Amino acid sequence: MKNGGGLGGRRSLCACSFLLILGLFQLGVPRWSGAQESSASPQDKTGIIILPELTITAARREQASFEVPQAVTTIRQNEIARQTPGVLPDLLRGATGVFVQETTPGQGTPIIRGLTGSSVLMLVDGMRLNTAFFRPAPNQYSALVDAYNVERLEVVRGAGSTLYGSDALGGVVHIITPVPEYQTQDWQFDSRAIGRFASADLAGITRLSLSGGKQGLGFSAGLTYQNRDDRRDGGDAHIQSPSDFEAYAANGTLLTKHGAHDALLNVQYLRQPKTPRYDELVAGFGQTHPSAARFFFEPNDRVFLHGRYRMQQPLTLIDRLEFHTSFQEINDDRRTQDFGSPLEQRERNRSRMVGVTAQLTSHWRDRLFLTYGAEVYLDSITSRRRGRNRETGERLVLQSRFANGATLNSFAGYVQSTIRLHPQLVAVLGGRVSYFDIDLPQADREIGVSLGIDDLTGQAGLTYRLTPSVNLVANIGRGFRVPNVFDLSTLGPRPGNRFNIPNPHLKPEKVLSIDAGLKWSFSRFRGEVFGFYSDFEDKIEAVPTGAVTSENRFIVQSRNLNSVRLFGIEASGRFSARDGWELFASLTYTWAEERFPNGKTAPASRIPPANGRVGTLYALTRNLELEAFLRFSADQNRLSVRDERDSRINPNGTLGWLTTNLRLNWKVNDHISALLAVENLFDKSYREHGSGINAPGLHAIVALEAKFSTGFP
Repeated sequence: MKNGGGLGGRRSLCACSFLLILGLFQLGVPRWSGAQESSASPQDKTGIIILPELTITAARREQASFEVPQAVTTIRQNEIARQTPGVLPDLLRGATGVFVQETTPGQGTPIIRGLTGSSVLMLVDGMRLNTAFFRPAPNQYSALVDAYNVERLEVVRGAGSTLYGSDALGGVVHIITPVPEYQTQDWQFDSRAIGRFASADLAGITRLSLSGGKQGLGFSAGLTYQNRDDRRDGGDAHIQSPSDFEAYAANGTLLTKHGAHDALLNVQYLRQPKTPRYDELVAGFGQTHPSAARFFFEPNDRVFLHGRYRMQQPLTLIDRLEFHTSFQEINDDRRTQDFGSPLEQRERNRSRMVGVTAQLTSHWRDRLFLTYGAEVYLDSITSRRRGRNRETGERLVLQSRFANGATLNSFAGYVQSTIRLHPQLVAVLGGRVSYFDIDLPQADREIGVSLGIDDLTGQAGLTYRLTPSVNLVANIGRGFRVPNVFDLSTLGPRPGNRFNIPNPHLKPEKVLSIDAGLKWSFSRFRGEVFGFYSDFEDKIEAVPTGAVTSENRFIVQSRNLNSVRLFGIEASGRFSARDGWELFASLTYTWAEERFPNGKTAPASRIPPANGRVGTLYALTRNLELEAFLRFSADQNRLSVRDERDSRINPNGTLGWLTTNLRLNWKVNDHISALLAVENLFDKSYREHGSGINAPGLHAIVALEAKFSTGFP
C-alpha cells in the first residue's frame, strides 16, 4: 500500500480539509480585529499596494533592497500564498538568479550562480541550516523546513562569507518564518485553515494555525500535513513510480516585548517518514537497470529550537544588541539495497548542532553604520550502518557512512561598515576571521585526523545614486567553504553508480566573486540587471580512482583539483500599471568552464541553462485576481564528463521547455479566499536540467483558505 492509503485516503484527506474550512466559515466571530498593519504604504485606485522592498540578509540588518550593493531576490508572503509547494525549494522556482534541481519528489535544492549543495548557505531565522554532512552536490535538507510556515524568502546572490562564513560561495538563502506581533491593548486571536488539492500527484495539503496576543506579547502554533501519490508526467500521462511521499510538520513561537527589550522562542519540526529515491530505483540515462533495488530515506526529520534576545540602545554608541542561540538536529536515515545484491543496509546518520551568535549595530550621523559580531557553531555527527542478507537472514555490522563521533566546530568574528562618502555614493566594507576545529576519529575506518583551519575574508561594495530612482552598484568579495565531515570522511554509495572513499587531506574551496549592475525603483516599476564573474579555486570534486566495487560501482574520492570560471547575467523587473495590471519577468543565464591541472578546459558540471519567467497579474475586481505566466528554459548541451555519466542527465543534453500557467485568486469575503490554478496547461513532458525525475504534467490545483480574527478586552 502506498503512503497514506492510496487514492481513497487522499480524497478523504482533501474532503476533510475543505469541510473543515467551510465549517469555520459558518462559525462567525464576535467582531473583526487582528494584528495591526502599516497604513503608510501608497495605494492606487486599483487596490495594488506599492511596498518598499526590504532585506535583512544582505547587511544583517533591515535595509531597503534598492540601497544595498548586493543582488537580492525576495519572495514575499503574497507570492508564497499563490503556490502549492511540495517542499520549500519549490517556492524559489522562477525566482531571479535561482534554478531548482529535484533529484526526487520530497527533496530539492537551489542552484545559485552555478553552485549548489554545501556551496550555497541556507539560513533559518538567521541561524545556519547547513550541517557538517551537507553534500557539495544537490541534497535534501532544505526540504526539512516547512514551506507552509514561511513569511518570506531572501536570496543574496554572490559570495556572502564575510557576514555568514563557510559555504556562502554561490549565495545565501534565508528562510524567515512568521513572528506573531500585535500592537493593540486588547487580546487578539487569529486562526487560519488551508486545504489544497493538486491533481498531478493527487496531493492533499492541510495547514492549521492559531496566533494570539496583545501589545508586548504574542504566540503562534501551527500544524501541516501533506500526502502525495506517484507523479504523473506530461505528454503520454506516464506515472513515475515510486515517487510518493508524505510529510508532517509543527511549529510554535512565543514573543515578548517590554520597552527596549524583546525575546523570541521558536520551535520547528518536520518529518518525512519514507521518501523514495526515484533516480536510484528507476533506470536512468545510460542504464539497463536501476542502481538500487531499495532506496528510501526512512525517515528524514529536523527539529529546530531557536531563542532570540534584542535590546534597543543598550549604550550610547550602540543602536541594538542582539543574541541568538539555537539547537538543530537532523536525522538522515536510509534503507538501501543495491540492484542484484541480497544485502539490505540500514543507516542512522545524525547531526546535532548548537549555535550562538551575538551582534551589535551602531551608526554615526547617518554617515557610518557598523554591524559587528561573533558566532560559534558546534556540530557533532553520529553515524552507523547495519546490514541484513535477505536470502540467508545473516546480520552484519558495516562501516558507517561518516566517521562516528566526528565534530566540526567553528568560531568567527565579523564587521561590516556602510560609509556614506557623498550624498550620492555609499561604500560597504567588511571583513571576517574564522577558525575551524575538525576532529575525525578513526572509528571503524583506517584513518583518523584532527584539523585546525583558519580563514580571513572580506568584501567591498559601492552604491552610486545616478538619479533618485536609479542606482549603479558593484561588488567584489571572497567566499570560502571549509571541507566538512562529508568531504573528509564519507564512505559509501553515491548517485551515478559511484562509491565514495574518505580523504582527510582537503583544503578549503575559495571563490572570488565580482558583480555590477543597475537597480531601478520607480513608483510603478522595479527592476535590476546584474552581470557577474566568479573565479572558483581548489574545487572539491569526487574523482574516479580507476577501481570498482564488487557491485560494479565506480570508486571515487574527493580531492582539491580544479578551478572553475563562471560568468552570468541576471535580470528582472515588475511593472504596475494604473488599470490593475502588473507585468513581471526574469531571466538568468550562467556559463561556466572548468580548468584542469594539465591546462585543459571543459564545461563545468550541473550548470543550469538560460531560464526565467514572464507573466502578468491582473486585478479583475478588488476581490478577483488573474495571474498568467510562462516558465521557460533553453537547451543545455554544455555537459561535463561527470554530467554525461550522471544517470539523471541525458548525455545528448537536456532539451529546453516552456510551460503555460494560470492562477485565479478569489477573495470570497473577509474570511474566505480560494485559489484555482492550472499549471503546465499544455501538458508538456520535460525535465529540469540535472533533476532525477520529470516535472509534473497538466496540473490542476484547488485551494481554500479561511482566516478569522477576534478580540476582547
